[in-house]
Amino acid sequence: MIYDLIAPFYDRVNQNINPSDFVDFYEQNFTKWLKNKPELVLDLACGTGRITRELARRGYDMTGVDGSVEMLGRARDMAEKEGFGSEILWLLQDMTDFELYGTVDAVVSSLDSINHLSEHGELERTFALVHNYLNPDGLFLFDVNGKHKFETVYAENTYAMEEGKYFCVWENRYNPRSHLCDFYITVFERQKDGRYLRHEDVQRERMFPERALTRALETAGFEVLAAVSDFDFTPATDESDRIFIAARCKKPVPEEERDKG
Repeated sequence: MIYDLIAPFYDRVNQNINPSDFVDFYEQNFTKWLKNKPELVLDLACGTGRITRELARRGYDMTGVDGSVEMLGRARDMAEKEGFGSEILWLLQDMTDFELYGTVDAVVSSLDSINHLSEHGELERTFALVHNYLNPDGLFLFDVNGKHKFETVYAENTYAMEEGKYFCVWENRYNPRSHLCDFYITVFERQKDGRYLRHEDVQRERMFPERALTRALETAGFEVLAAVSDFDFTPATDESDRIFIAARCKKPVPEEERDKG
């Protein structure tokens, strides 16, 4: 899995991403859409856990799920260095087939993780699982790369970067008809003798039109609350590079919870 290999410099690739900005935005949504501040929060496809740790730092009881051994290992190591070693539950699971020990109050999924669900069946299965593990009226917050980013930033462009002993090149091939973008990734890993070991992989993302996301969410039992393009809640358009979706979990409140009320 290529993400196991690029874990050491994944954060460098996303160095312009400030976890505090995302968590500030999430907390604004918690205040806007929830009656009470959530306690249990799941970070789905958490990667190296930068956003997971920032949420934990602010007092949330966090679970981080990711399918990459190396990504999750780096997340765990960083959490221990920052003093959250025993406070975050890390689970090595695929986002399309994860299993929790109980329900949570909110689920977040950041940095276009949902775009990696390249088949509609995967999207529907993931949304159904999120719905299953959310408490009634719980909040699902996620972002996706929008049409504009696929057509201009990805398109047919090639990018490269170097970090330590690694040199990475990725070539993009976006098909506007299928809404699929293939990333041809080559990583050169320098060995002790000066030679380079070459690793190759192909990753795929799907551009989901907003209406397709809305339909899949509603089918899973969610009420879509908002689709915005920035942390200032600007409504999303076709020109938005990133789209943030907020959805409420609709399900009956368990009888024992009704009795408490």
